[in-house]
Amino acid sequence: MVGAVRFYVDAWDPAYGASFEAAGGGGPAAPSSAQVDADVELPATDWRAIGARPDVVAPDVVLLVDGVRRIDASVWTAEDDGGSYPGIAASYAAGVVRCDLDRGAAELAGSKVGRGLFTASPSAQDVVAGSIRYPVHRVGGTGELSKLPAAVQAPLTALEVAVSDAVRTDGDLLVVDGPLRSRRNLPRTLGYIKTQHSQYLDARLTTVVTGLAPGQRCPVFRLGTAWGGYSWYLRLPVAGGAPWAGIVRMECSAELTETEAIELADLSLVTLPRFASSPYKDPRAPQNLIPIAGLERRLRGLLGDARLLHRVLIGAARAGRR
Repeated sequence: MVGAVRFYVDAWDPAYGASFEAAGGGGPAAPSSAQVDADVELPATDWRAIGARPDVVAPDVVLLVDGVRRIDASVWTAEDDGGSYPGIAASYAAGVVRCDLDRGAAELAGSKVGRGLFTASPSAQDVVAGSIRYPVHRVGGTGELSKLPAAVQAPLTALEVAVSDAVRTDGDLLVVDGPLRSRRNLPRTLGYIKTQHSQYLDARLTTVVTGLAPGQRCPVFRLGTAWGGYSWYLRLPVAGGAPWAGIVRMECSAELTETEAIELADLSLVTLPRFASSPYKDPRAPQNLIPIAGLERRLRGLLGDARLLHRVLIGAARAGRR
């Protein structure tokens, strides 16, 4: 009789996808094409789990920044030559939570809301209806409708940088929810990737990652992707035994020295686990950090009522055709 295959249930609510999403449909072993230098902190042959170092102390202040976006309406332009271009009217917001670890207090330190009409139309103009304005953001290429949502990322990232820059102080640690992308020049900044879409390490090194205990990390490695940078995995406090349960990937700038990157990795290990969420409170526990979850709810409220904005856009379109 063939033995039964072991399986695990992902702790995340299925409505939010999975905590590990393999690239290309090839399962968890599907490799990324990125070049990896695994010898940054330890030789690849000596890779092992690394625990919190007793001489590393969490910073007094941790800033967590995140952004949200929403498509308020899909639109089509009517060009003078009879052609038409698709577009989206989008609202987006960014905010930063200031966590004072000495006082055990967290507060919204800053937030900004932006809106935009994203289209490749050469004749499109800002949409204005009362106090609501959707400035035109012209995209390159043919502007296919399916590709327009990705165009919102650049202005949203700029908004995240603006709100975080306004509240930074010496000695703080900034944690960005998601890859660093164009924010790699920010000092003392970590990218926090809670959903694993690709597997960058070979099978032997991946075994070290999936064997991590809560509160442990793997050695720092370097990615040769378009954005580059140092990276490492750590496991947050989690009760489940699934191989990737509670594992997040961290990033820091490629402009740092190897020593500075390792110091940030050690700092992340004594800082982030304290923010891990609980399954009974959050459907994406433990990866969806408690301050981030609260920030997302606040930012979505700042976007305004979606139905009201949709009616405003319909009214502006009708007025423009008169």
